[in-house]
Amino acid sequence: MIIVFILGYILIALEHPLKVNKSATALLLAVIMWILFVFSEGSIRFEAELMKHLADISAILFFLLGAMTIVELIDSHEGFRIITNKIKTTRKVKLLWIISLITFFLSSILDNLTTAIVMVALLRELIGDKKERWFFAGMVIIAANSGGAFSPIGDVTTIMLWIGGYVTTLNIILQTFIPSALSMVIPLALLSITLKGDIKKPARSAEEHRHATNPSERNIVFFLGIGLLLFVPVFKTLTGLPPYMGMLLGLGILWAVTEIMHKSKNDAYRPMVTVAGVIRRVDTPSILFFLGILLAVAALQSAGHLTLLANSLDKYIGNPYLINVMIGLLSSVVDNVPLVAGAIGMYQNTYPTDHYFWEMLAYCAGTGGSILIIGSAAGVAVMGMEKIDFIWYFRKISFWAFIGFLAGSIAYWAMRVYVF
Repeated sequence: MIIVFILGYILIALEHPLKVNKSATALLLAVIMWILFVFSEGSIRFEAELMKHLADISAILFFLLGAMTIVELIDSHEGFRIITNKIKTTRKVKLLWIISLITFFLSSILDNLTTAIVMVALLRELIGDKKERWFFAGMVIIAANSGGAFSPIGDVTTIMLWIGGYVTTLNIILQTFIPSALSMVIPLALLSITLKGDIKKPARSAEEHRHATNPSERNIVFFLGIGLLLFVPVFKTLTGLPPYMGMLLGLGILWAVTEIMHKSKNDAYRPMVTVAGVIRRVDTPSILFFLGILLAVAALQSAGHLTLLANSLDKYIGNPYLINVMIGLLSSVVDNVPLVAGAIGMYQNTYPTDHYFWEMLAYCAGTGGSILIIGSAAGVAVMGMEKIDFIWYFRKISFWAFIGFLAGSIAYWAMRVYVF
């Protein structure tokens, strides 16, 4: 299973040279992994394990589908022009800092996945050249994961630790804010050195202008859509229901509002500005890619390979700081949720609430996923939306993300040893 998993990842990385879509590879990888699991464990355990993982994966996919549809609906109403019209600079470096800082703080109150989707939609309104936009999108991935790591509601793994009672709200923010900020600021500063000149804004076609919405429709959809996205963590806190339910509630409300808003429009125009038409523009292959990757990792988890990995880290490394660094590096390849779940299972009776192990686990698992583009939900979403090449990201962004991750890890260690 491990050999097949590694081969699958290599094929995904070589998507462009091989001319085989990564979604097809991911789905094939997932099915083959579970076939191997059936042969080794038997059909009874297979059914129980698959259904358990499918429930968790479906929650993520419905969340992703809802968020992407809301963002596409805002974009179809030209809602992001409300922000992009206020960003006057065309200097690449200045714009990179603005986008990164917005992403970092928005991710802490929203979540890294939704924030990445929103920010890529903004980038499409600001930058016309695809390769230039990829640099900004790469920094969006780093900033979204960094911002999500210090907030109890900014990343799935931090939410797991927070709900489980392993960290408290104020303490996780105070202890991990500086390392998280460094993991973004250092790559941002280094990438800024390589960027020179001005951006070229995308040209708007006559067709786009002809179908442009009016200012009142644009404002209603933008502010309602962003408000509903921000309401998702509040909904979870108030009801206890999973985040995807809040996202589906938001989608339902915005769907109804836009249907009423455009009920008098002609049949040729309505599909462009209502969910029934806009949902066709949602990147379904990316959702299927996400499904394949998560199912493949779930097979490894069910077979016990991730537990063996965690036990090996504990046995051969031992130092809690280094274990967390290794978990962060592994999260760039393997989904951080099962890694953190394994760590909780191993150490839940060892370390008390707000112990430095849990805090550093939240930081490392959250920011380590930026090292590879397929290492985080935000990265996978951006990869699908912008069709970013795995190899391009590895060559242009991965090293800087690794430096930022390492700097934040060292900063956290120094703060615990010499300051607190």
